[in-house]
Amino acid sequence: MPPPRCPRRWLAAFFSYETPKSVVVKSWVVGAVNRGVQLLILAYFIGWVFLHEKAYQVRDSVIESSVVTKVKGIGRYGGRVLDTADYVTPPQGTSVFVVVTKQILTENQAQGVCPESDTQFRCAADGDCRGRTPTTGSGVLTGRCVPFNRTLRTCEIRGWCPPEVDTVDVPVMLEAENFTLLIKNSIRFPLFGFEKANLPPPGSGGTLGRCRFHPQRQPLCPILRLGDVARLAGQDFPALAATGGVLGIKIGWVCDLDRSWERCLPRYSFTRLDARPPAPAPGYNFRHARYYRWHDGTERRTLTKAFGIRFDILVYGNAGKFGIVPTLINTVAAFTSIGVGTVLCDIILLNFLKGAEHYKARKFEEVPEAGMPAPSTSPTACPPGALGGCSRDKQSTDSGTCSLGL
Repeated sequence: MPPPRCPRRWLAAFFSYETPKSVVVKSWVVGAVNRGVQLLILAYFIGWVFLHEKAYQVRDSVIESSVVTKVKGIGRYGGRVLDTADYVTPPQGTSVFVVVTKQILTENQAQGVCPESDTQFRCAADGDCRGRTPTTGSGVLTGRCVPFNRTLRTCEIRGWCPPEVDTVDVPVMLEAENFTLLIKNSIRFPLFGFEKANLPPPGSGGTLGRCRFHPQRQPLCPILRLGDVARLAGQDFPALAATGGVLGIKIGWVCDLDRSWERCLPRYSFTRLDARPPAPAPGYNFRHARYYRWHDGTERRTLTKAFGIRFDILVYGNAGKFGIVPTLINTVAAFTSIGVGTVLCDIILLNFLKGAEHYKARKFEEVPEAGMPAPSTSPTACPPGALGGCSRDKQSTDSGTCSLGL
């Protein structure tokens, strides 16, 4: 009994070899599609990949940055004249700082017992103050209901007394709108060892002290007016100063190091980072206290609830420089992608054009191993249903290129 032939067929198919065969198709439609696809691919790689994205460069997105800030301005608040030591916190000049625009003071607080000022702790008897959360915003409940004033009774607490009343209406320091902010920013791209600062270099003749940032007239000036920062972030300064908020000052360094050193310049942009009204709990505020000894030796403090504008200075960027490796990789990718046109044209020829069977017969041909008898069908014979006569098919004897006229 002869062995099954299926394994032999699989083995022969496994050890077969396919080689490309050039077939020239003389068709205006297919030729136009082929050249159109090739031109689109070349335009994409030249216009977008190389010119816009600069894919021929080695890029460094790790930016090392330092920021030093300094606020200047004099304001009036609560009958006092305030300078930067009074309204700027923290005083170290870091990349995140707050300009205080409104304060609610609770003076001469001392440790003791007193009625809670929060209206949700109103009571009529001691039982109303028991079985509740033991702590409040101002202290610890004692379980007693005591008079708050002549008509109102609230639960008694132990803590800093008198408790804070933060619902009072206090003025806003609107002079802060004209305060100025100096930003000193130095950056470094470690891959290229490139360093630069946003300040003009010594001897450049720049009038640093007189300039004020303007997005069109003076876009490189590092001195910014606080009112302009709020306006460029789309905010109304008086409303922002009343509730507080967080503004972001973004400094972008996107540099092409194939150009001169002077053309690597910062770009400033502004945005609000916190939730805007009518979001829950809008604005920005914080509390701090100043402690001191009273004349009787007891410790006392002045509690301040401060509303202000917090400024976050965010530095980002990347730098690029010509590199042979990315240039070669993207060039090879461009020429390889041109072959998409050939694939698309083959799909059209094999499936959609009239005479697809004739094209298949010319494109795919099986050649037996040397020494084996050739197929009975002549390779130059035209298959049934072929387009045109055989006299229109030309095949060279030296390159194997076949020309079809469709």
